[in-house]
Amino acid sequence: KLASGADFYMQPCWHPTGRWLTWIEWDHPQMPWDGTRLMLAQVVTENDHFPRLLKPSIIAGDTNTGIFQPTFSPDGMSIAYISDQNGWSNLWIYDVNQKTHRCLIDEPADLGVPAWTQGRRTFGFRHDGQYIYFLRNERGRWKPGTVEIASGKTSNLTALSDYESFGQLAVSPTNPTIAFIGSAGTIPPRVLTYTSDAEIQIHTRATDETLATERLSRPEPIEWATPSGGTIHGIYYPPTNQDFDGHDRPPAIIQIHGGPTGQRDTSFSLANQFFSTRGYAVLEVNYRGSTGYGKAYRQALNRQWGIYDVEDAISGAQHLIDYGLAHPKRLVIMGGSAGGYTVLRALTTRPRFFKAGICLYGISNLFTLDAETHKFESHYLESLIGPLPEASAIYQERSPLFSVGNIRDSLAIFQGEEDRVVPKDQAELVVSALKQHGVSYEYHLYEGEGHGWRKAETVTKFYTAVEAFLRQHVVFS
Repeated sequence: KLASGADFYMQPCWHPTGRWLTWIEWDHPQMPWDGTRLMLAQVVTENDHFPRLLKPSIIAGDTNTGIFQPTFSPDGMSIAYISDQNGWSNLWIYDVNQKTHRCLIDEPADLGVPAWTQGRRTFGFRHDGQYIYFLRNERGRWKPGTVEIASGKTSNLTALSDYESFGQLAVSPTNPTIAFIGSAGTIPPRVLTYTSDAEIQIHTRATDETLATERLSRPEPIEWATPSGGTIHGIYYPPTNQDFDGHDRPPAIIQIHGGPTGQRDTSFSLANQFFSTRGYAVLEVNYRGSTGYGKAYRQALNRQWGIYDVEDAISGAQHLIDYGLAHPKRLVIMGGSAGGYTVLRALTTRPRFFKAGICLYGISNLFTLDAETHKFESHYLESLIGPLPEASAIYQERSPLFSVGNIRDSLAIFQGEEDRVVPKDQAELVVSALKQHGVSYEYHLYEGEGHGWRKAETVTKFYTAVEAFLRQHVVFS
């Protein structure tokens, strides 16, 4: 072990010579986007023994500052990293010798992503160390650019404007070439490379791409006002099918992402294309608490989970109705995990607003979640709801399980039998309560599945069941 004592470690990066190591670490109750420490230590090896770290030091970050992806420059003289200390996840650089920090890109845009998993990357040094390639999030559209380290001057990579989502950016260590997974609303994921002379090469594709682009729905970022004040963000997919003409406002599916610290962007979504090409309007709600719109927007959900997310979903649906984009009597709310929680909360607090709900491995009992979830999220609810036992009354009030009797709308529940993040008990207690109160429901339990579907046969069964449920309870009811 090179380091110990912190609750979590993430994103270690070796110095080019192997003589230094940098990483981020943090402790409960913070999540990595709440507050982390950026660490730096010299690596020493004596008498052919295992290496050890000499005098690890904190060079940035604290309990209120999220640090992301520390990366040494090719010459090892500096460390680039993402920090939200100015209210947005911007790009900074640290001079190892001078021990000074400088913000390279200071603007109202997020350049980082929440560190849910190891190895996520949104920037990288060019091979000569003079520039950094980076990704900028603009209202759910990602745009690539470069920044000159000496001057701070930025420029966009306009040759890549066809793509709106860029995953796992990787930079060549020997020439000005980057590789990434790129997609857009109507372009399925591809592995691509881009060179400094704007040469783009597609190396492989996630699908056969036989479906014509004009048959697909083009997602657009939209905004609307919420009753409690402020602007809410989302991604709208209009219904699209060249073979049919609609004569009425379409049914709409209001999609709620998980996390709740997450964001839906304009990357290619097979799920949303499945619905939009069948005549449904789809709205991905990036409710307060979502990333990509600054630190204050993400933190707005603190102590308000189960309140603001529901309000933003309902106001988003109402926005579609007001503009004639959705039928007011054919609204569906759909989500998984934390999004499934919002589905259940919406149906218990605003019965009859939605026609139906689709809940995937959703949270129904906050007490159980707090007690049983994995270590990474075991203190997450302290910021979203409050600490126990002080906030026990709030946990009770906001747990959908204890107000299932309020549900008046049809509900389909989908659950993985081996889910360890949200165990099946969370779903089956709701099913029992629905049965007791005589609420129309369906329950689908998938063997061998965890927190999300991995098997092709499960995916097929799931969408077949969802489409049948919607036709019965929304389209023809």
